[in-house]
Amino acid sequence: MGVALTIDPEVAAARPDLTGLPPAYLDVGDLDIFRDEDVDYARRLAAAGVAAELHVHPGCPHGFDAFGFDTSVSRRAMADRIRRLRQL
Repeated sequence: MGVALTIDPEVAAARPDLTGLPPAYLDVGDLDIFRDEDVDYARRLAAAGVAAELHVHPGCPHGFDAFGFDTSVSRRAMADRIRRLRQL
């Protein structure tokens, strides 16, 4: 009937062993309150052999792309996201 998920994607980041997770794309502003968590998660993924692409946008707070969607940094972030999605 199908293959059961062995890793619940909703709690994957909390697992001590990230081996076997799919490739990840992360982007975060360097002023975002979640920046350190995102950077740590990307490092943990890489250490587990999972392909992880991380972008840290200078001078940007949480939700920067929603507040300044027509800024150069937001356009660049969106272009990077679209590029990554097209690679799937």
